[in-house]
Amino acid sequence: MARSNRKIVPESRQVLQQWKYEIAAEFGLPVGYGATGAADTEFAGELGALGGGQSSGGSWGHLTSRENGSVGGEITKRLVAQAERNFIL
Repeated sequence: MARSNRKIVPESRQVLQQWKYEIAAEFGLPVGYGATGAADTEFAGELGALGGGQSSGGSWGHLTSRENGSVGGEITKRLVAQAERNFIL
């Protein structure tokens, strides 16, 4: 069976992109928004105000697999935690 990368909830794309850049900033990884250090990674919450977040906005290629994986792992961890908080028995 072919695997699709289609989002079940298309509106989630922007939120996931924002989380990706916020988490990278929290981890001190230099990505996105030019990746030249123009964005102060110390203030992850303000990254959304910089006008970026699209897939063409930043480069992730200079990071190691471990660094990229840590961002994806943290996104998964936060999604699971959110689902557990919203789970009603």
